[in-house]
Amino acid sequence: MKTFWKALCAAAMVGLAILPAQAQEKSITMGTLSWEDLTPITGITKKVLEDKGYSVKVVEFAEWGIAYAALSKGDIQILASQTDYVAQDYWNKNKNRLEKISPVSHGLFQGVAVPKYVTIDSMDQLNDNADKLGGKIVGIEPGSGLMRDTTNAVKDYDLKLQLVEGSTAAMTAALKSAIDRQEWIAVTIWEPSWMMQKFDVKFLNDPKGVFPPPQSYYWIGQKGFSAENPGAREAIASVYVPLADITAINGEVSDGKTMDQAVASWIEAHADLIKRWENIKSE
Repeated sequence: MKTFWKALCAAAMVGLAILPAQAQEKSITMGTLSWEDLTPITGITKKVLEDKGYSVKVVEFAEWGIAYAALSKGDIQILASQTDYVAQDYWNKNKNRLEKISPVSHGLFQGVAVPKYVTIDSMDQLNDNADKLGGKIVGIEPGSGLMRDTTNAVKDYDLKLQLVEGSTAAMTAALKSAIDRQEWIAVTIWEPSWMMQKFDVKFLNDPKGVFPPPQSYYWIGQKGFSAENPGAREAIASVYVPLADITAINGEVSDGKTMDQAVASWIEAHADLIKRWENIKSE
């Protein structure tokens, strides 16, 4: 009898040890940067994981370095990122501790743009029209991948225009003001962005190939995530959000919706698609 009770207690202890592991496996902590291209991807993927029974916590970061450090340390488990160009330095630095899970979108493009009524089409025409452009290219936040690439473009094209650091909000206001007055302006901009919908602008051709080609978004995780969380990996890999849909979501935000409301509207309008994404085996 004593042997029986010992065996029973041992079995109970094993069962108690397994329960926290199972609960932990059903909990996912994802990181994101609060940018208009990454926030919709994160929100939609979160919905799919929650529908599959996962508890999902989202942690926001201000810049790539902090986000990649958190992922490498295990403070978060997954993160959507553009590993090929925008965040390539951070990926290269940390990739031995990380893994690519799956692509989730494609087509991010960044460069210098002008209103369509401006009669130039290429980066190598900027110097000849520097006076019309006020001698500057209106930039965004310093430290962003777009500003880094534009700084390289200023050097490679030997531009006489000053790249002005600032903020996305200030650049947007300057662009709107110039278009309202039909004035010439050059700005740093990207697709997907609601600005590409709202303002009639064009990217300048880049004959030197300074700016990277259209980039993909990937879900990445701490090394071993897919093996340890096969059900979550399968759910994540089912999600793919076209760039045009990300742009449309942000268009709704610019028209007054919150990001959560815009993402919820997209999810409601694509309920059948999400059901197909969720039609996968359970763990």
